Amino acid sequence: MLRPKLITAPSEKPVSLAEAKAHLRVDFPDEDILIEGLIDAATDRFDGWNGFLRRCLVSQIWEVRLDAFPHCGRIELPFPDIDEASVAVAYVDLSGSEQVLGAACYHVVNEVTGAAVLKSAWANWPETDKRPDAVRVQFTAGFGGAEKVPASIKAAILLTVGHLYEHREDAVQGAEVRQIPNGAESLARQYRRIAV
Repeated sequence: MLRPKLITAPSEKPVSLAEAKAHLRVDFPDEDILIEGLIDAATDRFDGWNGFLRRCLVSQIWEVRLDAFPHCGRIELPFPDIDEASVAVAYVDLSGSEQVLGAACYHVVNEVTGAAVLKSAWANWPETDKRPDAVRVQFTAGFGGAEKVPASIKAAILLTVGHLYEHREDAVQGAEVRQIPNGAESLARQYRRIAV
């Protein structure tokens, strides 16, 4: 499997500007752009393929590509919390034409470590052209809207925003470097996806 690719970013952030400003006790608009940027940075720390949690927070569309259908009949997806109805499987056939695999040929399972597309018992995966992206699986991953993101993840994002707001530089005071505290990761750790 090639590295997953983000197709459509979330339509909203897991933490709103109003929530962040309330957390920071900021009641003026002068730093809204700065705070929005800090929300983005804090969200990036936890969300998606490179985030600490290795899962999607607010629903977003991703795609994985493979060079062929796997012999085991199972296509591993990189995230849990997949909207089963959103999964679409396409492939390039032996003549080089793109085809869409019928939804009856597979089903989706969500597991703790991720999700998978499983071949139906009666179906056979079709043969594909020989190319690195012969099979494409597109899907929506995430908890849903921002209101469905667990409170402890939102709190972790807000803690990170607060730290970044207070410490705008990697300043050294004496021998102490101000780093993001581990408390944010501790709050969110129960939702971390760890492959087994």
